[in-house]
Amino acid sequence: MHNKPGPVEAFTYTPIGTIHSPYTDIAGMPIQPSGARGVRGTIEIRSDLCEGLCDLDGFSHIILLYALHRCTGYSLTVTPFLDPAPHGIFATRSPKRPNAIGLSVVRLVGVDGCVLTIEDVDILDGTPLLDIKPYVPAFDAHTDTRHGWFEHAAKNAETVRSDDRFK
Repeated sequence: MHNKPGPVEAFTYTPIGTIHSPYTDIAGMPIQPSGARGVRGTIEIRSDLCEGLCDLDGFSHIILLYALHRCTGYSLTVTPFLDPAPHGIFATRSPKRPNAIGLSVVRLVGVDGCVLTIEDVDILDGTPLLDIKPYVPAFDAHTDTRHGWFEHAAKNAETVRSDDRFK
């Protein structure tokens, strides 16, 4: 007989670094990396973690997981930027989530000590970085996919900008 573990109540994360970008205000930011093509930023990794960057420079893209630190509260139904209809939060990429964690795939331009230079940045300046993972097309790029309500809306992500609705 196996005992099931009880529910985990909370997690605490310590940022591994800070993301820097040209965006100092949520309003007007790109809503996805596809709307930030060529926009450069940097990531400062904590000095005690720099050794973990070894071999990262061999990747063209990286996945960033970060805290959406300027969002407060959450909504289970939201009207996203790309569609006038409300959708369940887990069917959107809205930042107003029960766990305010963001994810972006960005181009890795270079690694210099504890500083990464990145491109296609759609992230607010000063954002706490939680983790970095290498983007590996064999693992991360799927061809047999369905895109739900995004099917017709995703093409607009390059031009739509954020507003204040998800602060």
